[in-house]
Amino acid sequence: MTSTATTPDDYVSQLPDDKKPVITKLRHIISEHLPAGFEETVIYGSIGYVVPKSKYPKGYHCDTKLPLPFINIASQKNFVALYHMGIYADHDLMDWFLQEYPKHCSAKLDMGKSCIRFKKPEQVPYELIGLLVSKMDPDAWIYTYETVYRSK
Repeated sequence: MTSTATTPDDYVSQLPDDKKPVITKLRHIISEHLPAGFEETVIYGSIGYVVPKSKYPKGYHCDTKLPLPFINIASQKNFVALYHMGIYADHDLMDWFLQEYPKHCSAKLDMGKSCIRFKKPEQVPYELIGLLVSKMDPDAWIYTYETVYRSK
């Protein structure tokens, strides 16, 4: 479900009532824990946290007009998704997350490459998400991105 919103607040205002509290709380947790230097925006039809072009002028290799994406949160038809590019690119971070997840949530992990899906609002491990987003600052993400993606 791609939104036509142009700001994060617009995005939230257009959500179904059952998704607004989850996305709002995720925004709060992310903004509380995300290292300085990332910017919140709307990118790819969802709320995104990016390395701005002022810090990384090369932009995203898939579309160099766009800033470098790091995290997105989105309301999908049957779930809320957290997309974390760093967890996909950094095996140590992925290993850490996979070990920590069962300590914070009894629900089975529903995860793709960078996508973590939450079907029930009460099963979102907000504390763990806060820890996860705090683990990589923009410089570390740029280094990882350059090493993993740009080298291909």
